[in-house]
Amino acid sequence: MAKPIVAIVGRPNVGKSTFFNYICGKRISIVEDTPGVTRDRVYAEAEWRNRTFTLIDTGGIEPYSEDKIMQQIRRQAEVAVELADVIVFMVDGKEGMTASDKEIATMLRKTSKPVVLVANKVDNIGEPPPEIYEFYNLALGDVETVSSVHGLGMGDLLDKIYSFFPDENLEDSEDNVIKVAVVGKPNSGKSSLVNRLIGEERVIVSDIPGTTRDAVDTYVEQDGGKFVLIDTAGIRRKSRITESIERYSVLRSWTAIERSDVCVIMIDALEGVTEQDTRIAGYAHEQGKASVIVINKWDLVEKGTGTMDEYRRKVNEKLGFMQYAPVLFISVRTGQRVHRLLELVKFIYEQASLRISTGMLNDLLNEATAMVQPPSDKGRRLKLYYAVQAAVRPPTFVIFMNDRELFHYSYERYLENQLRKSYGFEGTPIRFILRERDNKD
Repeated sequence: MAKPIVAIVGRPNVGKSTFFNYICGKRISIVEDTPGVTRDRVYAEAEWRNRTFTLIDTGGIEPYSEDKIMQQIRRQAEVAVELADVIVFMVDGKEGMTASDKEIATMLRKTSKPVVLVANKVDNIGEPPPEIYEFYNLALGDVETVSSVHGLGMGDLLDKIYSFFPDENLEDSEDNVIKVAVVGKPNSGKSSLVNRLIGEERVIVSDIPGTTRDAVDTYVEQDGGKFVLIDTAGIRRKSRITESIERYSVLRSWTAIERSDVCVIMIDALEGVTEQDTRIAGYAHEQGKASVIVINKWDLVEKGTGTMDEYRRKVNEKLGFMQYAPVLFISVRTGQRVHRLLELVKFIYEQASLRISTGMLNDLLNEATAMVQPPSDKGRRLKLYYAVQAAVRPPTFVIFMNDRELFHYSYERYLENQLRKSYGFEGTPIRFILRERDNKD
């Protein structure tokens, strides 16, 4: 049985994200005194009384809003409620009950899920303020009082949430789950791609750049593989980041790259590879992440003989440091080639996880040095004694030699190419660690 799921819902600015971050013990959700900051569902794992569960933070619900984004936020919260085993309905203990609270309570009463009513911002110990008692009119049972900022009342609240968890059985193993970060500039089609892959409106899709502000995790199984798709906020140039909210979003995107196994780097086919695309790809490369370069909106490009080959050549030219990454041309709008993406992700994950025995590795090293002699300088020649593979994801090799100053970059590239020629390693960077040792050793 999967981990229990707890969804936090409520109108904007009642402290849902602060509560979420307190329970998870880290700043996962963006916290800002601006209604509508948390737009998508945000997932994180938490633990209470030796039981792990999934906590979902949602955007604030404004039942009467005609705003397109706010309406989609409401839909996202409804989806979270559908997924949840327990619903935490958060209200503002200082402000008191509002018309929006009543509307949300009506929506929640129609579900068959257990609802825990929580009045936040009760910052004093002792008798709760009189305003709390009006929340009993929502007909959702007892009101739990907490202060998310100061951590008051959290233990009692978690105990109550725990009491509604389904019976504990063996949890599904999360081994071999591939974490995939979908990254790129704003409005390149990242959220639409995630929605297309999973077949539901999982992430808010809008033609307004910057709609996705949090990194959002989606679990999906396809073609015998298990994946976690991390849809991230579009990464803009620093000079264009004016809101403090967006600064958090960019940081979240970098973090998503760091915790992923494979990066899907989305590029707008009409714009081509920009300087910002190069920075994003460069960061993934520096972090040693296996990557797929996805050219989206290919259906909008005028085509002739060799258009795709010429475009691929330009991509490889601008991303010269990442020529190991396969290039996939898709159209999220029409679905063209989208079905091939997760299959390709699984393949390059396996390539990045490949391990070569020490014997086979040194046979290759001996052959390579016999075909092309190591460089020399001022009468001193580089000698490569032997190599071992130290790690995978990315494949990392330790090479023992007499003088690392003689190990020129060009010879490193030669050895890398020999490794790729013999064993593939498609889609993943290769790392070398150089160790000097005396021949007598």
